[in-house]
Amino acid sequence: MDGTLLDLRYDNVLWNEHLPERFAHRHGLSAAAARARLERHFDETRHTIEHYCLDYWSRFTQLDIIALHRDLTHLIRYRPHAERFLAHLEATGRHAVLVTNAHRGSLDIKNEITSLTARVDDVVSAHDFQAPKESAAFWAQLDERIAFDPSRTLLIDDNASVLSAAGQHGVAHLLTVRQPDSSRPLRDGLAHAAFNTFDEILP
Repeated sequence: MDGTLLDLRYDNVLWNEHLPERFAHRHGLSAAAARARLERHFDETRHTIEHYCLDYWSRFTQLDIIALHRDLTHLIRYRPHAERFLAHLEATGRHAVLVTNAHRGSLDIKNEITSLTARVDDVVSAHDFQAPKESAAFWAQLDERIAFDPSRTLLIDDNASVLSAAGQHGVAHLLTVRQPDSSRPLRDGLAHAAFNTFDEILP
């Protein structure tokens, strides 16, 4: 979802700018000290379900993370041609499942702006399984829930670790995005086949 269908700028501003500023104010820290403490903890939790859990970060920071999300809803937007891509999936009868590491609280806020969940057939959050998409446990549980055929499945994700985990589960078609965040340069040297805007992969 984030960085594929939706512009990752929202999340990057939230976690890298807005949260450190509020965290510094809440705990009487300098901007540099607040950023360093958060970045260290981001690194420590990376590839775990806690890394994506808003309840976890609310406890750690002693801030209302949901409220911080709502401060920036003006930044929530689809990536170029993503809505057209979703319409194409529906029109051609393909089964579209949104699989995301996003906490349901974050998903709900983004859905209020985009109506994204109405445009897919099913929505699965990693928090439903208590396992991030980077883990084999997520894909095993997803297989049990929706019984998909990995050999006929396409996964689009901006996270190389997620794509690798899906590939190890047998997902045959893997694509990544060159510019998940519209405010940052296109990425080079990616480990998987890549595109940028969805019109590139539409008929």
